[in-house]
Amino acid sequence: MPIEFDTVQKVFGKPPSQVIALDGLSLTVNDGEFMCILGPSGCGKSTLLFMASGLEKPTCGIVRNDGKTVTGPGADRGMLFQQFALFPWRSARRNIEFGLEIRGISAEERWNRARKWLDIMGLAPFANAYPHQLSGGMQQRIAIARLLVNEPEVLLMDEPFASLDAQTRTALGEELVRVWQQDQRTVLFVTHSIDEAIMLADRLVVMTRRPGRIKADMPIRLARPRDSASDEFNHLRKTITDLIRHEVHGIPEEANP
Repeated sequence: MPIEFDTVQKVFGKPPSQVIALDGLSLTVNDGEFMCILGPSGCGKSTLLFMASGLEKPTCGIVRNDGKTVTGPGADRGMLFQQFALFPWRSARRNIEFGLEIRGISAEERWNRARKWLDIMGLAPFANAYPHQLSGGMQQRIAIARLLVNEPEVLLMDEPFASLDAQTRTALGEELVRVWQQDQRTVLFVTHSIDEAIMLADRLVVMTRRPGRIKADMPIRLARPRDSASDEFNHLRKTITDLIRHEVHGIPEEANP
């Protein structure tokens, strides 16, 4: 499903202390596209996700999902946060089954679907383990499985790997891409990591500092799996680093050497 942000503005608070998080931003995430969003802290990246999910409403403008105005959360969109947000009293299996249970899916069908994702995520031996018995990377695999088992058409991800070590972060990124390639769901992924964005995305958007607007919108045409040591990767890294550095430090574009 495509996601469309049509001239959206988001204002928090009231004068004189109001904050304009986003201002006149227009962006379309195409059906089946894996888009990563980068930008300085506070530029409105997460606000975009919350508006796409229906958890926040734009002050002005319209957010559409599959051509329909987003008015609230829906089963067609799933969101994953940086915090694992697992239920500590539920096993891995029962955490994955939670959304299905809420929807009234039978116990047998819940287990069949959960088992599929436990296998995909390499967690089958830990189906009955509790979150405190698992590593951070394994807990986030459960969170991803809990999201995907409900088969949302759109995946909204807010820095889901930020709290993990570099090796685990890379492994989960590769796993996410592998799963995405199987069914090509629409993904909107917020990150602060330039390398992570280049590694994951087939389209990358850089936002300005607050109030957030679109500074750059570029396709990433590197073949998969991607090599972070390649000349093409390094060239993209430098280009994007410069774009963000200009925003963080307020360097005018013409000052770029």
